[in-house]
Amino acid sequence: MKITVIGTGYVGLVTGTCFAEMGNKVSCIDIDTKKIDALKEGIIPIYEPGLETMVLKNVANNNLNFSTKLSESLPTTEIVFIAVGTPMGDDGSADLQYVLAVAAQLGKEMTHPIIVVDKSTVPIGTADKVKAAIQKELDKRKVTIDFHVVSNPEFLKEGAAINDFMKPDRVVIGADNEIAFSKMRTLYAPFLRNHDRLIEMDIRSAEMTKYAANAMLATKISFMNEVSNICELVGADVNKVRLGIGSDNRIGYSFIYPGCGYGGSCFPKDVKALKKIAEEHGYHAQLINSVETVNNNQKLVIANKVIKRFGENLKGKTFALWGLAFKPGTDDMREAPAIYVIKELVKRGAKIQAYDPKAITEAKDFYLKDVKGITYGNAKYETLNNADALILLTEWKEFRSPDFDEIKSQLNNPIIFDGRNQYNIFNLEEKGFEYYQIGKRFEK
Repeated sequence: MKITVIGTGYVGLVTGTCFAEMGNKVSCIDIDTKKIDALKEGIIPIYEPGLETMVLKNVANNNLNFSTKLSESLPTTEIVFIAVGTPMGDDGSADLQYVLAVAAQLGKEMTHPIIVVDKSTVPIGTADKVKAAIQKELDKRKVTIDFHVVSNPEFLKEGAAINDFMKPDRVVIGADNEIAFSKMRTLYAPFLRNHDRLIEMDIRSAEMTKYAANAMLATKISFMNEVSNICELVGADVNKVRLGIGSDNRIGYSFIYPGCGYGGSCFPKDVKALKKIAEEHGYHAQLINSVETVNNNQKLVIANKVIKRFGENLKGKTFALWGLAFKPGTDDMREAPAIYVIKELVKRGAKIQAYDPKAITEAKDFYLKDVKGITYGNAKYETLNNADALILLTEWKEFRSPDFDEIKSQLNNPIIFDGRNQYNIFNLEEKGFEYYQIGKRFEK
């Protein structure tokens, strides 16, 4: 098939590249000239395992191309994916200005029947607005062209997006006619050869499914973090509690690891958006509100442990910090706990020596560029020199089995604050560490 993907951010680039991998002819369109020029030169704007190799291969095979001009691909395309950003507004709602601008442009330029697919995460009812925006422009042109709007939400995990797309758990298609369903079935058939995981439904249910899925996962995270805080107060070990409840197959082990809160581009934004959608329809979503409140508080749990241990005034104190990205396998720092921890400590006079395998550039150029008192190391052990304690915030694999003798020899004090409960408390006890976890604390 000939496909156009509008938007070359995380979702758009992965979507276009994976469709090209299956032999489709894909054009990725973006108004950002610098980004398109970089992509044409083989420079990928995001870190995602396996993405760069797949992009370069499909560009070389002429299955994938990049452009700033929709007019170059639209005359021959069969399906158009809208994958532009839906940033969070001041009131928590999703901002649809870019989605609707694309819809209007399609209405101005389309010359033959097409399927228009909402791939961006959008509020319930957005497909109706997209349809209206396209039809408005067609009416201005006084032309009649058939088109169908489909909701096809993405369920990609950062750090595993390629595998998620190529081997999906499910493909949700929301449409209101058989023509659209049939076209989408054909498009996704190569991805579903071993097992048919395509789920068809009405458009609004498809739009709601994405929000419900992310809110459910966020709820599990906040629930476990709430339990971890109670465990610490009553003297229970949250790590053992997790094993005890996870063994129940009704609960499972996924998303019940205690930590310093969720971040990224999806959970925080989608939880806020779902809360706002409920409010707009006169409903107070008590559980969703609580999920967000717990998460906001959880991001400061490690900072509060540091402050309790070293005092409110942290002038003269230096902390090594491992992990800036909100999760391993990505350079994404949106709503990352590290941002909140660093700002909380720095405002009390502390200095931070930080390291992350992929996110240092993001920190320097965007998320922490205006924060004073931070230096960045090229390797994890480099950050330990003359630090008063080590803070771990992202569970990258290279942090899982470090040389604790090396850590102890470089730190001024053998103290670790672990925001992801990575280490064995008894091993650290034997090595003479003072070790602080989420949901349990050990002091030497």
